[in-house]
Amino acid sequence: MSAVELKLHAAADDIHAVQGFANLAAQRPTGNEMAKKCGGFTLIELIVVIAIIGILGAVALPRFIAAQADARVAKAQALYGAMRSASALAHSRCLMDLSGTALAPTCTVAGGSVAMEGLTVAMVNQYPARNTVAAGDGIVLAAGISPSADTVVVSVGNNPTTIDIAGAPAAGGCRITYTEAVPGASPLIALATTGC
Repeated sequence: MSAVELKLHAAADDIHAVQGFANLAAQRPTGNEMAKKCGGFTLIELIVVIAIIGILGAVALPRFIAAQADARVAKAQALYGAMRSASALAHSRCLMDLSGTALAPTCTVAGGSVAMEGLTVAMVNQYPARNTVAAGDGIVLAAGISPSADTVVVSVGNNPTTIDIAGAPAAGGCRITYTEAVPGASPLIALATTGC
Protein backbone atom coordinates (compact mmCIF):
# COMPACT_ATOMS: atom_id res chain seq x y z
CA MET A 1 0.00 0.00 0.00
CA SER A 2 1.17 3.41 -0.74
CA ALA A 3 1.42 6.24 1.73
CA VAL A 4 -1.63 7.90 0.25
CA GLU A 5 -3.72 4.79 0.65
CA LEU A 6 -2.59 4.45 4.25
CA LYS A 7 -3.61 8.02 4.94
CA LEU A 8 -7.01 7.42 3.33
CA HIS A 9 -7.59 4.32 5.46
CA ALA A 10 -6.56 6.23 8.60
CA ALA A 11 -8.91 9.08 7.65
CA ALA A 12 -11.75 6.60 7.06
CA ASP A 13 -11.10 5.03 10.46
CA ASP A 14 -11.21 8.47 12.06
CA ILE A 15 -14.52 9.21 10.33
CA HIS A 16 -15.99 5.93 11.56
CA ALA A 17 -14.83 6.70 15.12
CA VAL A 18 -16.39 10.17 14.99
CA GLN A 19 -19.64 8.70 13.65
CA GLY A 20 -19.62 6.11 16.49
CA PHE A 21 -19.26 8.87 19.09
CA ALA A 22 -22.03 10.82 17.39
CA ASN A 23 -24.31 7.76 17.54
CA LEU A 24 -23.54 7.32 21.26
CA ALA A 25 -24.28 10.97 21.90
CA ALA A 26 -27.57 10.67 20.03
CA GLN A 27 -28.57 7.66 22.16
CA ARG A 28 -27.82 9.42 25.47
CA PRO A 29 -31.04 10.67 27.10
CA THR A 30 -31.73 14.37 27.15
CA GLY A 31 -32.60 16.30 30.31
CA ASN A 32 -36.37 15.52 30.13
CA GLU A 33 -35.78 11.85 29.32
CA MET A 34 -33.27 11.57 32.19
CA ALA A 35 -35.78 13.08 34.63
CA LYS A 36 -38.39 10.55 33.54
CA LYS A 37 -36.00 7.63 34.03
CA CYS A 38 -34.47 8.79 37.33
CA GLY A 39 -37.45 10.52 38.96
CA GLY A 40 -39.52 9.42 41.97
CA PHE A 41 -43.07 8.14 42.11
CA THR A 42 -45.90 9.95 40.42
CA LEU A 43 -48.73 11.40 42.45
CA ILE A 44 -51.14 8.72 41.24
CA GLU A 45 -48.76 5.95 42.29
CA LEU A 46 -48.48 7.47 45.77
CA ILE A 47 -52.26 7.83 46.10
CA VAL A 48 -52.76 4.18 45.09
CA VAL A 49 -50.22 3.02 47.69
CA ILE A 50 -51.85 5.15 50.42
CA ALA A 51 -55.28 3.78 49.49
CA ILE A 52 -54.02 0.19 49.71
CA ILE A 53 -52.45 0.85 53.12
CA GLY A 54 -55.74 2.42 54.30
CA ILE A 55 -57.76 -0.58 53.16
CA LEU A 56 -55.38 -3.00 54.88
CA GLY A 57 -55.58 -0.93 58.07
CA ALA A 58 -59.37 -0.89 57.96
CA VAL A 59 -59.45 -4.67 57.62
CA ALA A 60 -56.67 -5.45 60.14
CA LEU A 61 -57.75 -3.17 63.01
CA PRO A 62 -61.07 -4.91 63.76
CA ARG A 63 -59.34 -8.27 63.60
CA PHE A 64 -56.70 -7.06 66.05
CA ILE A 65 -59.40 -5.84 68.46
CA ALA A 66 -61.23 -9.17 68.12
CA ALA A 67 -57.98 -11.01 68.86
CA GLN A 68 -57.61 -9.08 72.12
CA ALA A 69 -61.14 -10.02 73.17
CA ASP A 70 -60.48 -13.66 72.21
CA ALA A 71 -57.33 -13.62 74.35
CA ARG A 72 -59.25 -12.31 77.38
CA VAL A 73 -61.92 -15.00 76.90
CA ALA A 74 -59.23 -17.68 76.66
CA LYS A 75 -57.57 -16.40 79.83
CA ALA A 76 -60.90 -16.38 81.69
CA GLN A 77 -61.63 -19.91 80.53
CA ALA A 78 -58.16 -21.09 81.60
CA LEU A 79 -58.53 -19.57 85.08
CA TYR A 80 -62.04 -21.01 85.36
CA GLY A 81 -60.66 -24.48 84.57
CA ALA A 82 -57.79 -24.01 87.01
CA MET A 83 -60.23 -23.07 89.78
CA ARG A 84 -62.48 -26.06 89.08
CA SER A 85 -59.50 -28.44 89.06
CA ALA A 86 -57.98 -26.94 92.20
CA SER A 87 -61.32 -27.17 93.99
CA ALA A 88 -61.68 -30.86 93.05
CA LEU A 89 -58.10 -31.68 94.06
CA ALA A 90 -58.41 -29.90 97.41
CA HIS A 91 -61.72 -31.67 98.05
CA SER A 92 -60.16 -35.07 97.31
CA ARG A 93 -57.28 -34.26 99.68
CA CYS A 94 -59.80 -33.28 102.38
CA LEU A 95 -61.73 -36.52 101.85
CA MET A 96 -58.49 -38.43 102.28
CA ASP A 97 -57.93 -36.63 105.59
CA LEU A 98 -61.48 -37.40 106.71
CA SER A 99 -61.17 -41.09 105.78
CA GLY A 100 -58.26 -41.51 108.18
CA THR A 101 -55.76 -42.59 105.54
CA ALA A 102 -53.64 -39.43 105.78
CA LEU A 103 -50.67 -39.39 108.15
CA ALA A 104 -51.40 -35.99 109.66
CA PRO A 105 -54.97 -34.92 108.76
CA THR A 106 -55.63 -31.17 108.83
CA CYS A 107 -58.99 -30.95 107.10
CA THR A 108 -62.27 -31.23 109.02
CA VAL A 109 -65.88 -31.46 107.91
CA ALA A 110 -66.45 -27.72 108.44
CA GLY A 111 -62.98 -26.21 107.91
CA GLY A 112 -59.29 -26.79 108.46
CA SER A 113 -56.70 -26.76 105.73
CA VAL A 114 -54.95 -29.00 103.20
CA ALA A 115 -51.43 -28.99 101.82
CA MET A 116 -51.21 -28.48 98.06
CA GLU A 117 -47.82 -28.16 96.36
CA GLY A 118 -46.26 -27.23 99.68
CA LEU A 119 -48.81 -24.49 100.37
CA THR A 120 -51.48 -24.48 103.06
CA VAL A 121 -54.93 -23.92 101.56
CA ALA A 122 -57.76 -22.84 103.86
CA MET A 123 -60.85 -25.03 103.61
CA VAL A 124 -64.59 -24.52 104.29
CA ASN A 125 -67.05 -27.43 104.13
CA GLN A 126 -64.41 -29.71 102.55
CA TYR A 127 -63.63 -27.29 99.69
CA PRO A 128 -61.23 -24.35 99.33
CA ALA A 129 -62.32 -21.21 101.15
CA ARG A 130 -62.94 -17.88 99.47
CA ASN A 131 -59.98 -15.53 99.17
CA THR A 132 -59.59 -13.68 102.51
CA VAL A 133 -56.10 -12.16 102.19
CA ALA A 134 -54.41 -10.30 99.33
CA ALA A 135 -51.80 -13.03 98.81
CA GLY A 136 -54.52 -15.68 98.57
CA ASP A 137 -55.26 -18.35 101.14
CA GLY A 138 -58.18 -20.30 99.71
CA ILE A 139 -59.18 -20.95 96.12
CA VAL A 140 -56.75 -18.38 94.69
CA LEU A 141 -53.82 -20.09 96.41
CA ALA A 142 -55.08 -23.57 95.48
CA ALA A 143 -55.43 -22.62 91.79
CA GLY A 144 -52.03 -20.94 91.74
CA ILE A 145 -53.44 -17.63 90.57
CA SER A 146 -51.07 -14.67 90.87
CA PRO A 147 -52.86 -11.32 90.37
CA SER A 148 -49.72 -9.56 89.13
CA ALA A 149 -48.42 -12.34 86.88
CA ASP A 150 -51.86 -13.24 85.52
CA THR A 151 -52.92 -9.57 85.16
CA VAL A 152 -56.19 -10.08 87.02
CA VAL A 153 -57.96 -8.25 89.84
CA VAL A 154 -58.93 -10.53 92.75
CA SER A 155 -61.45 -9.46 95.39
CA VAL A 156 -60.38 -9.91 99.01
CA GLY A 157 -62.73 -11.04 101.80
CA ASN A 158 -65.89 -11.21 99.73
CA ASN A 159 -68.10 -14.20 99.17
CA PRO A 160 -68.18 -14.79 96.28
CA THR A 161 -64.53 -14.16 95.44
CA THR A 162 -64.35 -12.48 92.04
CA ILE A 163 -61.49 -12.53 89.57
CA ASP A 164 -61.73 -9.88 86.87
CA ILE A 165 -59.59 -10.08 83.73
CA ALA A 166 -57.62 -6.85 83.27
CA GLY A 167 -58.30 -4.89 80.09
CA ALA A 168 -61.91 -5.94 79.66
CA PRO A 169 -64.05 -3.07 78.35
CA ALA A 170 -67.07 -3.90 80.55
CA ALA A 171 -66.69 -4.01 84.33
CA GLY A 172 -67.69 -7.46 85.60
CA GLY A 173 -68.25 -8.75 82.09
CA CYS A 174 -65.06 -10.80 82.00
CA ARG A 175 -65.08 -12.45 85.40
CA ILE A 176 -64.86 -15.72 87.30
CA THR A 177 -66.79 -15.97 90.58
CA TYR A 178 -66.20 -18.51 93.34
CA THR A 179 -68.88 -18.93 96.01
CA GLU A 180 -67.82 -21.01 99.01
CA ALA A 181 -69.35 -24.41 99.51
CA VAL A 182 -72.25 -24.75 101.93
CA PRO A 183 -72.61 -27.95 104.01
CA GLY A 184 -73.39 -30.91 101.76
CA ALA A 185 -72.80 -29.05 98.48
CA SER A 186 -69.88 -28.11 96.26
CA PRO A 187 -68.83 -24.52 95.63
CA LEU A 188 -70.39 -22.53 92.81
CA ILE A 189 -67.83 -21.50 90.19
CA ALA A 190 -69.23 -19.30 87.41
CA LEU A 191 -67.70 -17.78 84.28
CA ALA A 192 -68.89 -14.59 82.54
CA THR A 193 -67.31 -13.70 79.20
CA THR A 194 -69.97 -11.48 77.60
CA GLY A 195 -67.95 -8.33 78.35
CA CYS A 196 -64.47 -9.53 77.42
